[in-house]
Formats: sequence, C-alpha cells, structure tokens
Amino acid sequence: MRVAPDEGASIHRQAPETMPLPVLRPITDAEFSAWLSQAVPAYAADKIASGAWPEAGALETSRKEHAALLPRGKDTPGNSLFSILGGSGEPVGALWFAAEERGAIRVAYVYNVVVWPEYRRQGHARRAFGALEHEVRRMGLAGIALHVFGHNTGAQALYASLGFKPTNFNLYKPVGGPGA
Repeated sequence: MRVAPDEGASIHRQAPETMPLPVLRPITDAEFSAWLSQAVPAYAADKIASGAWPEAGALETSRKEHAALLPRGKDTPGNSLFSILGGSGEPVGALWFAAEERGAIRVAYVYNVVVWPEYRRQGHARRAFGALEHEVRRMGLAGIALHVFGHNTGAQALYASLGFKPTNFNLYKPVGGPGA
C-alpha cells in the first residue's frame, strides 16, 4: 500500500500567520528522477564528510542503498515522496518519508528533505514540515523521526526550532588509520 494522499491531491495547511504553507503533492516521475540524481551524490558526500564512508566507492554504495530502500522507485509501498511547492506552485524541493515501526509505535521516518539551492532560506523547509505534521496526523502515525548529520548544523538548528529532540548521538574520532 502506497502511503500518499488521493491521486492528484495536495496537502494544504494555513499557517497562523497569513503566509500559506507550501503544498506537498505526490512527486511526478520527472521530479523523482531529478530528485534522485541529486540525492544519491548528496548522501554519498554527507557520508564521506561524516567519516562513515571512504570516498572510494561512496557513490556506488549510495546508489545501492537508495535502490534497496526504493526498489519500486517513487511507487515503493510504505514510502511517500512529495514535491514541495512554493507559493506560485513551482517545485522548490522534495520530501521523502516512510511509515515505519519504531518500538511499539508507527512513525513517519524522514529519509530526505531538500530545498533546491535557489529557494533556500525562504522558509520552505519549515512550512514543509508543518504540512508533513498534518499528513502524519491524518495517517494516524505517532510522530516524525529523522537523522541529521553532525556536520549539518543548519539542519540541526531548524529541527530544534521545530521541536525535534535528540534521541541519541553517534560520535566518531579519526585516529589516522586506514580510511581515515
């Protein structure tokens, strides 16, 4: 079962202030291809920057992980891929989450959220998360979980301002051995 609103539907939510939230609508095939073409190398770069992967082979490892998580692309059951639409209806980014069991509860696990560079710092991610909360409640999920890389301090600040709380920390110290 694909977790998404009715075909062609969009998720709207009006913010308390007069600015409407962006619309989250199911991603199109073309938008999915564009998103995936940047998501794979971006994830590889983040894994390299975090010290988790060596540069050699990182791009291929990222491709394999994305293929394993999304074997049927945007139509993979249990996953929801949305385009984030700006005020004029233009795609300004993308959001991917999956409904997952976390202990005794079901949550929306955000695998990726991206706002295209030319649209950043305009509030699109903040409003997309507001719309996501609405969708998560509609789906009957208990909450939203996500991972943020330690070097992504901007995202950490955004998530903290949205009410996300750390649940654990993974730490790493390179000591100069192979692959360091």
